[in-house]
Amino acid sequence: MQVKVKLFAGFRDGRFKERLLELEDGSSVRAVVKSLGINQEDVGVTMLNSRHCSLDSRLRDGDILAIFPVIGGG
Repeated sequence: MQVKVKLFAGFRDGRFKERLLELEDGSSVRAVVKSLGINQEDVGVTMLNSRHCSLDSRLRDGDILAIFPVIGGG
């Protein structure tokens, strides 16, 4: 299946902004995060088709996954 993955802020460094990935059917958001070498503790928000989702959410062909880092501030 193909899923469009969009990375934001520092997650783009050395990776990509947006890419179409070929994944196994039923892959989870967590599996994508891991495959990209992103530490899951650094993930702030994940969105699947413009809706909040968990790392355990399952992906389907044609989905759009957005991954945002934890944002610090003061």
